[in-house]
Amino acid sequence: MKLLKGTALYSIILGTCPICQNESMYKKRNPFILNQLFEMHDRCTHCNTKYKIEPSFFYGAMYVSYGIGVALGVAVFLISHLLLKTNLLVSFVLICIAVIGLLPLEMRLSRNIWINLFMKYDKKKSKKTSQNA
Repeated sequence: MKLLKGTALYSIILGTCPICQNESMYKKRNPFILNQLFEMHDRCTHCNTKYKIEPSFFYGAMYVSYGIGVALGVAVFLISHLLLKTNLLVSFVLICIAVIGLLPLEMRLSRNIWINLFMKYDKKKSKKTSQNA
């Protein structure tokens, strides 16, 4: 993963601060702790980036989540129905299981994508904070 450091993909996959990429935005890294799925730090302790730019900022992540959900459903359908030759009912059940089972990952991923659309990695802030630590 260190090869991707400095790219938006690094921050999206790991859920790190989009500006310095030195710490997780979430209080608990495990998205399957459902009662703390959306609990985020207010600011990055390294570069002081405020994660919630404005009230209801992450409502836009719902649109990203919809796209991820559709892509996941299509992928499961293609794998199950076309490659594994299952019938439509089995494919439907597999889609439901995949979408519901991966929902916590989808929600975190959509938030990570959404914030990375508005904030970009800053090499200066990343190095400056790393030297101070």
